[in-house]
Amino acid sequence: MKTTVFGSIAAVLASALPAIAASGAREDNSGFFVWGFLGICALIIVAQMLPAVMVMLGFAKGVRKQEAAKQTTTH
Repeated sequence: MKTTVFGSIAAVLASALPAIAASGAREDNSGFFVWGFLGICALIIVAQMLPAVMVMLGFAKGVRKQEAAKQTTTH
């Protein structure tokens, strides 16, 4: 019984050995220029998001001031 269990486990592991041995690492031949281009793209996206975030913060601050003004007038 014990030998058949170990034999079965060994057979399963032996069949899966090529899958385990594969590194899974993907090779990309990206050089400095590709990473530089991607960095510039990321910089452009972040630069476009900053004004939007500033507007959202200003809007939230304005709503907060209005709520505070309403509370002071009601009390």
